[in-house]
Amino acid sequence: MTRGEGCGDAILTDILRTVDELNGLKDVDAILEAILLEARKLTGADAGTIFVVRDGRLAFGYVNNDTLFPEGRDGSVSPEVYQSYTLPLDGTSLVGHVALTGQPLLIDDAYALSPDLPYRFNKSFDEQTGYRTRSLLTLPIKSIDGHLMGVMQLINARGPDGLPAPFAPSLAAYLPIFAQHAAAAIERGRMTRELVLRMVRMAELRDPSETGAHVQRVGAYAAEIYHSWALKRKVPLKTIKRQKDLLRIAAMLHDVGKVGVSDAILKKPERLTGDEFATMQWHTVYGARLFDTSLGDLDELCRDIALRHHERWAGGGYPGQIDDRGEDPPDGVRLGEALTGEAIPLAARITALADVYDALSSRRTYKNPWPEDRVLDLIRRESGRHFDPEVVEAFFAIQDIIRAIRARYPDPMD
Repeated sequence: MTRGEGCGDAILTDILRTVDELNGLKDVDAILEAILLEARKLTGADAGTIFVVRDGRLAFGYVNNDTLFPEGRDGSVSPEVYQSYTLPLDGTSLVGHVALTGQPLLIDDAYALSPDLPYRFNKSFDEQTGYRTRSLLTLPIKSIDGHLMGVMQLINARGPDGLPAPFAPSLAAYLPIFAQHAAAAIERGRMTRELVLRMVRMAELRDPSETGAHVQRVGAYAAEIYHSWALKRKVPLKTIKRQKDLLRIAAMLHDVGKVGVSDAILKKPERLTGDEFATMQWHTVYGARLFDTSLGDLDELCRDIALRHHERWAGGGYPGQIDDRGEDPPDGVRLGEALTGEAIPLAARITALADVYDALSSRRTYKNPWPEDRVLDLIRRESGRHFDPEVVEAFFAIQDIIRAIRARYPDPMD
């Protein structure tokens, strides 16, 4: 008996539990991951994908697959979760058909569809990977007012023997309830992301290097480096997921304090003088001030990262010890003694590496991107000096994911 046959009350109970968990998440990527994972648990699906509506198309949002990818078994993340592609909003594909009609679609065998149907199953993924898609449950994710947010596709329900089986027909009645709550969570996560990006665009008016693509890469790098670091330390997976949710947002705001630095310094094409660099260092303090009135864990993390992401593991970074963050610096004044080692908050140590990696790998008005091998060589050499050695180790353990993130969030000029 597959999940959904004769267990409606249990499914509703699980849906309510899952909704509570979704309400505790803030970042849209963490929300998409949680929605798909919980939907698969509710239905016993081996795999699934979420598409979100973006610019009139269905954009890939999140994927997981127990057979092909390790996520969900040992807690590691596959680079496939950062794939980036879109589908047209038309009726030729299964997800496009569901998006247009707004009705769930239940298919027992994707390879046995009648040629008379208006939609087709795309076999290319199966052909590339050797995976065999059989049963499919595809349903729209719509807001309470009926606005289409996306489409979720669940693949290969598992029978009692663990082999692919049809989805129970009753699931098509229960899952839309979950999908509606999922839509509300996605909308909330999108609003959070948009607020962050608006703050970034404000900083970009002052510093052209502070782009939306840059900060989304830094946020994703930081989240996945932390995940790699935490798995090695055997941090509980539930804790990892919650911390990733917060860290991704906080790392995106690492340089928001640059709004307090003058254009003459931020946009100077030549090397800064000693006094100018001393003034530039205060962007860490200005950023931290934005989060001085803490409303929770996210504000605490934002403040730590904004203030400390230029500290160095062996010392020599900034701003160092500060007695009073409320006073503007007099001209040429140096900040306090630099922090070292684990006195620097972990989130700031991780963001420091993510930020340096992205800055060196990216094109700027004043420089071309460094070759990848040169960037990686510098990070290796700076392990134990600029960077926490354990953070460097975690970074090198996920190079396939790092490359996938770069591909997902390209700079407009690339």
